[in-house]
Amino acid sequence: MATEKILYLSQADVTAVNLPMSEIIHALETAFREKGAGRTEMPPKPGIHPGGGDNFIHAMPAYIPSLKSAGIKWVAGFTENFKRGLPYITGLLILNDVETGFPLAVMDCVWITAMRTGAATALSARYLARPESSTVGILGCGPQGRTNLEALNVLFSVKKVMAYDIDPDISRRYASEMSKRFDLDVFSVLTPGEAVKGCDIVVSAGPILRKPHRTIRKGWLDEGAFASLVDFDTYWHPDAMKETGKFCTDDIAQLLHYKKIGYFQDIPPLHADLGEMVSGKKGGRENAREKTMTANLGLAIEDMAVAPRIYERALDMGVGTRLPL
Repeated sequence: MATEKILYLSQADVTAVNLPMSEIIHALETAFREKGAGRTEMPPKPGIHPGGGDNFIHAMPAYIPSLKSAGIKWVAGFTENFKRGLPYITGLLILNDVETGFPLAVMDCVWITAMRTGAATALSARYLARPESSTVGILGCGPQGRTNLEALNVLFSVKKVMAYDIDPDISRRYASEMSKRFDLDVFSVLTPGEAVKGCDIVVSAGPILRKPHRTIRKGWLDEGAFASLVDFDTYWHPDAMKETGKFCTDDIAQLLHYKKIGYFQDIPPLHADLGEMVSGKKGGRENAREKTMTANLGLAIEDMAVAPRIYERALDMGVGTRLPL
């Protein structure tokens, strides 16, 4: 419905809305089912790269008719921000009315990005990980390390977590925080191998780099394990990726786009995207022994699946600021 004002939701407002992770996973499942059926509109995200290197600012538009959701996210990732005391990911999301095109809300996207990315890992794991998976390895103990564990803990009976970060103090703080928050056995480990070997599910969540450091080697990932490459192929040696029986992604067209601009230069053949698995067009794990992997890129339909729920919940709670357009 058209209005003369929009709702502005700051990062604190979005966080205060506190949409549960279980609802975010459900929203993404709906979005990917629609995508698999060809009922979404989502062009590959264009980007600019101020300062060069691995910095990026991406425009991410999407439309999901069944959810009456349309909009765009303008999101940045700057690898050196930590030196300024700033977060790696920043940005804003605009939610539009699908009947008029009128902007309904502008909201900070940091919380949304972190939570929906974790939800996408968990949703992929539903199809690619062993159902009894209980030991999780986390490489990169920042926001993604937190939300990926939170989401996996919704769908799996997680019992033990092995956490690695290039800064041992960060992994120790992560272990203390997450063990208390989720009542899990979370251990800070000093080497990347300890967060891969012996784990049922492995999540690599460092910064996305055009030139991978290829730390994780062939033979580290256990038989029957599943890995989610939140940081693209940054952490993974090509020989380690090629041990997998099924290499998946959330969107094949966008992965191929990234490949053209320099990422994913040596990866296995693609088995399926997440929409194909959720909609039943392609299967996931076939046996308890195969190694499986997904490199989810982060899609605009994920943001647009979550944004309407944030907006509606904010209206119900009286959260946010009305601003004239």
